[in-house]
Formats: sequence, C-alpha cells, structure tokens
Amino acid sequence: MTQSEKNGQDLEKEIARRIRAKRLERNWTLDQLAKAAGLSKGYLSQIENDEKTPTLGTLTKIAFGLGLDAVSLITGENPRPKEKKFALVRADERQPISHTGAAPGSIYESFPFNRSNRFMDSYVVTIGREYPPKPLLHGGQELAVTLEGESEFYYDGQTYTLGPGDAIYFDSDRPHMTRSIGPKPARVLVVFCNPVHGE
Repeated sequence: MTQSEKNGQDLEKEIARRIRAKRLERNWTLDQLAKAAGLSKGYLSQIENDEKTPTLGTLTKIAFGLGLDAVSLITGENPRPKEKKFALVRADERQPISHTGAAPGSIYESFPFNRSNRFMDSYVVTIGREYPPKPLLHGGQELAVTLEGESEFYYDGQTYTLGPGDAIYFDSDRPHMTRSIGPKPARVLVVFCNPVHGE
C-alpha cells in the first residue's frame, strides 16, 4: 500500500467518525439523519462504519442534513456559526480539500466554504491524469466549465473530450468520471446544488 492510499483510508475513517459524532451530538438516530439527508438508513450505516466511501455529493447531503457544510466533515474544522448573506473568497483564500472518490492526483479548491446555509457548492478542480477507481454516482445535477487544459469526461457509457470554454450540465445520478489528457492538468469549475430537506 502506498502512502497516498494509506492517507486516503485514514481520511475515510475520519470522515466516517465525524459523521457519527455529529449525528450523536444531536441525539439523532440513523433513521433521523437518513431522512434529513435523503439517504437510506442502510447506506448511511455503511458510511458510518467505513464500509462505503461517500462521494462529495453524498457528503454534501449528509452535511446539509446536519446543518453543516461538507468541508467541515472532510477537514474537521467547525463551520462558522453566524449566517452570512454575502461571502467573498479571494483567489488565494480558496480552501483545498481531499476528495476520496476523485481521480488520483486531483485537487479540489472550495469557493463558498465560508458561506453557511448555501444552496450551491462550487469548486475549482485540478484534474488528475487517471480515472478514479470507480465512477462517481450521486443525486443532483452538476455544471462543469473547463477553465484551462484538456480532459476526457466519461458519462453513462460515453466519453467526451473537453477543452477551455467547454461546459457540460448533467444529472449526476449516472456514472461519471474525468481525467486530464493534455500536456498539463485540466482545471475545471464545478458547481452543484445542495439537496432540499424532504426531497
């Protein structure tokens, strides 16, 4: 096992522990959090027991159900308690996070991490050169705009080559994944919506 793989496993265990801890802080049962997050009780149990690796979309659902943001579950940092109507994140303030389901070598930089109670999550993603071990699959819709570089995007059995300025909008409940294929890593702006309670 490489050090990178070990770090990934350690992060997955920490995320599972944080989800369980935050649920218990609220004295919630698995069923209560599952309903708030729009997930099945069995799937949530597997995530808490580190038997399933949640995608970023799933983490967003869980965090939204808990009244948190996904970044806090990944980094362990407490969310800012005061709700803001406006948030400004400078270019050098974007917060890099690790995403266990992403392509190896990919880097996610969070834009709205300091905005509570938000409906959208957005990231600038520097895409690795290999596909992830398995395609991503989660609820919601995504918008991805290529900022620079070239990438190959796989969606539900088909592949597409994307270059600077190209944009895709898709339902993310179908298998999808991406990798850089140009001389330098592609950078993509990715936006997706948080789920609404009860949906």
